Amino acid sequence: MILARFNSWGYRYVVRPICFMFEAKRVHNIFIDIGVFLGRSRISKFITRKLFSYQNKLLEQDLLGIRFRNPVGLAAGFDKDARMISIMEDVGFGFVEVGSLTRFSCLGNVGQRMKRLVNEKSLWIHLGLNNRGSDAAYLDLKNKRFAIPYGVSAAKTNCKENVDSGTAIEDYIYTLKKFRELAAYFTINISCPNAFGGQPFSNPNLFENLMTQVDKLKLKQPVFVKLSPDLSEDNLDKILKISKEHNVQGFVCTNLTKMNYKSGGCSGKMLQGISDEVIRRVYLKTKNWKRKVLIIGVGGVSNAEDAYRKMRLGANLVQLISGMIYEGPSVIGEINSGLIGLMRRDKFRKISDFVGIDA
Repeated sequence: MILARFNSWGYRYVVRPICFMFEAKRVHNIFIDIGVFLGRSRISKFITRKLFSYQNKLLEQDLLGIRFRNPVGLAAGFDKDARMISIMEDVGFGFVEVGSLTRFSCLGNVGQRMKRLVNEKSLWIHLGLNNRGSDAAYLDLKNKRFAIPYGVSAAKTNCKENVDSGTAIEDYIYTLKKFRELAAYFTINISCPNAFGGQPFSNPNLFENLMTQVDKLKLKQPVFVKLSPDLSEDNLDKILKISKEHNVQGFVCTNLTKMNYKSGGCSGKMLQGISDEVIRRVYLKTKNWKRKVLIIGVGGVSNAEDAYRKMRLGANLVQLISGMIYEGPSVIGEINSGLIGLMRRDKFRKISDFVGIDA
């Protein structure tokens, strides 16, 4: 605990102030490069693990055939090109979601693409699904094995051609086929607010068409859907109803919220309350399905209390990005050790004992 507090102090009072002097996207790219470098050496991985990782058997879960050593994952959007899984397992994450990956490489949107909303501990993001494409990521990952499972977030390439829903569906299907032998699970990202043409597959009719084609793949991995926090309750109900009729086994709640912004979307604390409410609604509407439904809670997780609250509302797992940016990599271990303390305080022996009890 002393080492964890020292790491946390060092990041918040030394590293973060220096990093926040520079443009957010530039700093992000630097940390990606550092992470890739550290992940190549057994020595650097060992040191990282000793500095940051906290694991406890009470946090382990077997969900949909996947073993999660703890419930804290890295959300899609940080490791867009699937380059950092190796070091993230040593930072202490229980799983990683890479991407979103698309069929073709994409540079993303032009102009300012990310800024920090420091007072709100949030980020405004307008990246536009920038990634190097499914083929390049596949070539890097096909011969690698990791200590933690990773999921692949699949999206449609950010281009004018994908305004046509048929072409866009082919884009999704290509990535799913590419990783069908590698990924632990798939997330169908229908809710990115930053791509050309908006979020067409949040339209129930188009979503039905997409999921019909996904079903035809007969994937062995669980398929999740990433929901927008800005869906109306009626639209959410329709998406859930269609999901029940297809091979959807979970939901990621939620993607970025547009709030009052004309472009881009917000992550972090600004999303927290909205995300919590979507988790609660999805849990209540799916808990009586005949098949097991997994919920991953995303939005505003920066401490153990945030994660605990989301799980008590119905999330089996949580993910974060902004919390790590504002609190540093030690926050992963702090959340996991904090969850153990909260479980012991409330006399829970395993995570499943309290998932959904506040919904």
